[in-house]
Amino acid sequence: MSITSPELTSTESVVTRNWSCVLFDLDGTITDSAPGIVARLVKTFEELGRPVPSEADLLQWVGPPMLESFEHRAGMTPDEAQDALIVYRAISAVDGPWTGSAVYPGVAGIIKTLCAQGVPLAITSSKPESQVQAVLDHFALSRYFTVLCGASEDEVRSSKADVIEEALRRLTAKDVDLSKVVLVGDRHHDVEGAAAHGIPTILVEWGYGSPAEAEHAVAVVHSTDQLAKLLLG
Repeated sequence: MSITSPELTSTESVVTRNWSCVLFDLDGTITDSAPGIVARLVKTFEELGRPVPSEADLLQWVGPPMLESFEHRAGMTPDEAQDALIVYRAISAVDGPWTGSAVYPGVAGIIKTLCAQGVPLAITSSKPESQVQAVLDHFALSRYFTVLCGASEDEVRSSKADVIEEALRRLTAKDVDLSKVVLVGDRHHDVEGAAAHGIPTILVEWGYGSPAEAEHAVAVVHSTDQLAKLLLG
């Protein structure tokens, strides 16, 4: 996305804060997963015999819950959306949910450094949790996270607010200090979901959002160097 906000606007308090826990979105924040997701969506629409949306439209599917997108973006009924989701997940299972994805340069280094400094980390993704685990295992990043939380397989837990709530519950069960939590994400779903729990969001520019989605973020970063300054002090 192209956000033109001044660098680190109004973030002095953020820069000097020592976070007790950092939550990360996955798609568009840690991994550039759009090429793989778009390719699998194209296969899904073709298999369903439906017109394939444009690539620009399909890029907007990256991040939000997939079932929600089938309903609201493709205009499917709830039953049709469920059937489409089954087809999409079957394709993902064959291809591997990591296919067509890559970790953004510099992000893995930040994750490893935070872990080495003793900062608990968690994933809060709208991707099915089994896929979250598979993707992070593939990129050898799972071990750096205290909690990996994604959508439930039945999509009952799929909104970002609900995923974050579950992640916080698991972190609490592990006695993680949640007094100073921040979320790193790339879409307005991240900002809104975190805000529902009183958590500030740092939005990364390299993801899939638009300038308007940064409105309520506590900071917008244009590079991993800037993100490191906010997370590592």
